[in-house]
Amino acid sequence: MEKILSDIRFGVLTVSDRSARGEREDSSGPALKQAVEALGGRVVNQRIVADEQGEIEQTLRNWCDNHSVDVILTTGGTGCAPRDVTPEATSAVIERLVPGIAEAIRAESLKITPHAMLSRGVAGIRKRALIINLPGSPKGAVQSFEIVATVIPHAVQLLREDEAAELGHLAQT
Repeated sequence: MEKILSDIRFGVLTVSDRSARGEREDSSGPALKQAVEALGGRVVNQRIVADEQGEIEQTLRNWCDNHSVDVILTTGGTGCAPRDVTPEATSAVIERLVPGIAEAIRAESLKITPHAMLSRGVAGIRKRALIINLPGSPKGAVQSFEIVATVIPHAVQLLREDEAAELGHLAQT
């Protein structure tokens, strides 16, 4: 497998009341970590938080503002349940939306399950970090990550203001 994510630092944030209380093992976070590492990325931050908007926001701000990660993958809290607040927390901390990422995830996921239209996940930028909301199931989280993994290196190049990012644009004209 090609290591397309080498030199990219990831944070994986699992949002789950039951996992945060220790009532259920987190399987989505480890599954995402494995998927990231299989493509050459490095998971430098990993955490489980409850479905509490303030706690989610605080973690996202901390990881972005300390420049410890290039990309944050959240898993969980993107559905329609009353405590699903990951999109709201993400929207509160991002400075710019990247709607195409969430749109691509929903469009491709609809080919797999009609439940994809219930996903409220968002994607956006804070400082120089890209935040992407993914579903809470291990299978859904990994499938969604794989849908967008190929664009992550270019997004990170752009956020780093890497001059090589322009070469990708020139090659397509």
